[in-house]
Amino acid sequence: MSIVNLPDGRRLTLSTKTWEKPAGAPSSRIAYAAAHVVADPRAENAPGAPAVLDWERTLAFRHHLWSHGLGVAEAMDTAQRGMGLDYTATRELIRRSAAEAASVGGKIVAGVATDQLAPGPASLDQVLSAYEEQLADVLTAGAVPVLMCSRHMAATAQDADDYLTIYRELLNRSGKPVVLHWLGTAFDPALEGYWGSSDVDKATETVLELINSNPAKVDGIKISLLDADHEIGLRRRLPSGVRLYTGDDFNYPQLIRGDEQGCSDALLGIFAAIAPAAAAAFAALDRGDLEEYDRIFAPTVPLSRHIFEKPTFYYKTGIVFLAWLAGHQDHFTMVGGLQSGRSVPHFAKLIELADAAGLLPDPDLAARRANRFFEVTVG
Repeated sequence: MSIVNLPDGRRLTLSTKTWEKPAGAPSSRIAYAAAHVVADPRAENAPGAPAVLDWERTLAFRHHLWSHGLGVAEAMDTAQRGMGLDYTATRELIRRSAAEAASVGGKIVAGVATDQLAPGPASLDQVLSAYEEQLADVLTAGAVPVLMCSRHMAATAQDADDYLTIYRELLNRSGKPVVLHWLGTAFDPALEGYWGSSDVDKATETVLELINSNPAKVDGIKISLLDADHEIGLRRRLPSGVRLYTGDDFNYPQLIRGDEQGCSDALLGIFAAIAPAAAAAFAALDRGDLEEYDRIFAPTVPLSRHIFEKPTFYYKTGIVFLAWLAGHQDHFTMVGGLQSGRSVPHFAKLIELADAAGLLPDPDLAARRANRFFEVTVG
């Protein structure tokens, strides 16, 4: 029986929902899902230990995303960059995923950062060198680079000119257009003052100056500030041909839907959890059925807002918990011991919201796993 005994004493009967896979990628938007990594549960994936991955399950999950017509955003913060995934594992992850993408014609972008540097102070030259090393690794693998926000850059840069100097050099060094990346402090408090100012309007002017100085080298920019009005305003000011990839896990349906002046494409962590529903919503959008688009996405928003609730940077825990319930992996263990990042009540509500959104493909399996989890954690 697909009944979950919730910790508060209620009994939840899970529903069955089948999503039809699309024939291919969306035609009206570009959509990337930022994929998580599957830890090896038999390894020492404790806080501070080197990451050890279950490569078979990790890569199988990427094939799941490609099978639903989504691209993969590899080695982003969803994959625990800066929260357990070290650069040795990251480099191998990018190499393997890019090879798998090529084997099936899947779209892939991959994160370029500076996390091979030791924590603590670094010079601008060291930051640039670290970025260049990772940029070369991503280009060699065959993925599109995403120039991620760097904690070292945030700690070292003195003003907007420092950001412009480093990023312009990286654009010049890249052999293909890149995706820029603006991650807000809700996702990583260490990025306070990125782009040279804690004033978002001033930071925006720096970003636009960078893009306008070399638009041919910028495929787009991913914005994860959880501010829909700011995203729309920036989107309307981008040069022709430069995309806005929404990273807003609270307001994505309206931002992707767009308005008479444009729309956002997507690079989202929540898409790893809602891939079947997202694919169906894009199929509806492609055929102009906005009512169906809204209907499909509507129940995913409360789920996403719950997974990404404060402290937002622990959202990866909910993504992996749901992947376990949905049968994409056989355990609930994470790199760096991050499975402890959320509470039992959080997981209980997550199950209810995932069920309401039709994202538990095997209700009996999900119920068995949820009941075992609550038996162990609550008794």
